[in-house]
Amino acid sequence: QVQLVESGGGLVQAGGSLRLSCAASGSIFSINGADWYRQAPGKQRELVAADRSGGSTSYADSVKGRFTISRDNAKNMVYLQMNSLKPEDTAVYYCKVIVTTTSGLHGASYWGQGTQVTVSS
Repeated sequence: QVQLVESGGGLVQAGGSLRLSCAASGSIFSINGADWYRQAPGKQRELVAADRSGGSTSYADSVKGRFTISRDNAKNMVYLQMNSLKPEDTAVYYCKVIVTTTSGLHGASYWGQGTQVTVSS
């Protein structure tokens, strides 16, 4: 089993920054990819940033140039640095990792519980 715990959310003024962290633990052999999603009230969950092994990253157009996803594989940590935040970035942010487990299961996905980000104008 794999557990994810997100942290770093909170209330920030427009133009400010936050760094979200996602700590993965449990039966992880390797993290092969990581995503950050967000869901605003009344809206569908959307992919914000993706990181795949080999250094490939991608971002939603709405956050490109402002958000940066990164990983520390040695610590099983995933991060989302968010700069120049806007009120429309307000949402619950979720971390998802794609792992190979210690039992050899490849490509299993696990989600965190979410962390609230609120950007005031």
